[in-house]
Amino acid sequence: GNNQSSPVEFLLLGLSDVPELQVPLFLLSLLIYVLIMVGNILLVVLVRLDWHLHTPMYFFLGHFSSVEICYTSTLLPRLLASFLTGDRAISAPGCMTQFFFFGCFAGTECYLLATMSYDRCLAICHPLHYARLMSRRVCLQLVAGAWLAGFLMSAIVTGQFSKLHFCGPNAIDHFFCDFAPLLELACSDTRLLRLVTLLICFLDVVFPFVFTLASYICIIAAILRIPTPVGRQKAFSTCSSHLTVVTVFYGTLIVVYMLPRTASLRQLNKVLSFFYTVLTPLVNPLLYSLRNREVKGALGNAL
Repeated sequence: GNNQSSPVEFLLLGLSDVPELQVPLFLLSLLIYVLIMVGNILLVVLVRLDWHLHTPMYFFLGHFSSVEICYTSTLLPRLLASFLTGDRAISAPGCMTQFFFFGCFAGTECYLLATMSYDRCLAICHPLHYARLMSRRVCLQLVAGAWLAGFLMSAIVTGQFSKLHFCGPNAIDHFFCDFAPLLELACSDTRLLRLVTLLICFLDVVFPFVFTLASYICIIAAILRIPTPVGRQKAFSTCSSHLTVVTVFYGTLIVVYMLPRTASLRQLNKVLSFFYTVLTPLVNPLLYSLRNREVKGALGNAL
């Protein structure tokens, strides 16, 4: 087409164009995807079936694992298909759809992590009032709010993105339709989009992160006031798995999106993005199954 018309499809350049690496990368990605799906589906089933896990903490964990399943399935199957067939083309509507669902699930994940930290904060800082403050109704409202926030924020950004015109090369230097690689291909004015995205990032990422950080400051202060070492260790063990997931998720997220997209750093950015999109879904079930007595007990009962 001409330079003023948007392409009907984009070309995802992927992680590597070296032919010898396609099969090893396919096998590695497939193994990771299977582990993520099996681990998170198992957590969702255990939380649903075992009455010992019918508590707010595991209710939130079940929804968090559901988000991880959806989040990973938005990206990895398309990547696996490109490794297997060599076809890297994705239609323009398909690209926007992937961008929308990726943003939706990532935003929901941020709010669910904040909700889980709030739950642990109430359990440790206000144990006598915990059952009243974290009732079934409140849990449902918090989870519904997390899903709704992720959906609305992503819908706003995707709506603005779909109004852009793309011209010149249609090759996206990434393995999925992410914000920065897509923006590089736009030939229309992006100032409004950048402004809207900055606001959405504050509401969808920065605010939940600050809230999570504040919750853990309160948790640590409360743990330090516990007089006995055994009491401190017991209190910290209830939130250590969640703290590890938060550290992995936000640590990789900050590195990926703060790293400048210069020519020399683009390959590193793609590798870090791969870890960011698969590391949290992979470590979440491992942490909660290997380091959690209730989950191990529920798994033993199921087996």
